[in-house]
Amino acid sequence: MIDATVVDVSQDWVTACDVQQGFMRHPAPAPEGLSYDARCQQLRALGGDCYDFLPLSCHQLAFAIGDASGKSLPAALMIANVQSSLRTASYFVGHQPAAVLSTVNRQLHDASLADRFATLFYGVFDAPTHTLRYANAGHNPPLVVRPDGSSLSLATTGLPLGLFPDSLYDEGGVRLYPGDTVIAYSDGVIEAVNPCGEDWGLARLLQAAVASQACHASALVDAIFASLDAFSHGRLRDDATVAVLLAH
Repeated sequence: MIDATVVDVSQDWVTACDVQQGFMRHPAPAPEGLSYDARCQQLRALGGDCYDFLPLSCHQLAFAIGDASGKSLPAALMIANVQSSLRTASYFVGHQPAAVLSTVNRQLHDASLADRFATLFYGVFDAPTHTLRYANAGHNPPLVVRPDGSSLSLATTGLPLGLFPDSLYDEGGVRLYPGDTVIAYSDGVIEAVNPCGEDWGLARLLQAAVASQACHASALVDAIFASLDAFSHGRLRDDATVAVLLAH
């Protein structure tokens, strides 16, 4: 005899997974002079990483990558709160990265448990000026990789979301030239280990990006995960997420 309660829970879990994956679809067309893509490889069926791409106009695209504290269902619930708040904030102050993070932070602080928090990077690409304006709430600083192999860290940062209601965030900016690539990533990417217990690390991420010589963001995402999987043999310790912007 099948336990109906178990069936209901299983169906709820599947629905929750579908909802979470739905948040990370990106059907919006890219602005002129840009390609973009992302992938989230989750450790469990539900995870605490997220990415999002939000069209602000035909010339501007916002993108975000986040990571909630904890694992599995608690982290998934928190990151869903982040994504919902982020999309709402983007409708009103989407062109202002610092204001977006301040808004999401206050909403998350009011709705979350005291020991829960999330990191979030939010940037806005403007096609006419080829600039990226951004703000960062405690997330790993994304990399700008130049065609000559040099790189720049987008290091402007503030406190993670949800810790204090009145946290303030600084904005940074960078001009992107044809061939420049922005690579945003979560902890799980650089903390993946090989059978000898070595971390993949930031240097290997950068090496994979430079070696790929990809001409489209989706090809670069594929190359990064192929390199990561070859190194780690699937030994992820956390959700692994990569989001890429490639200027043309």
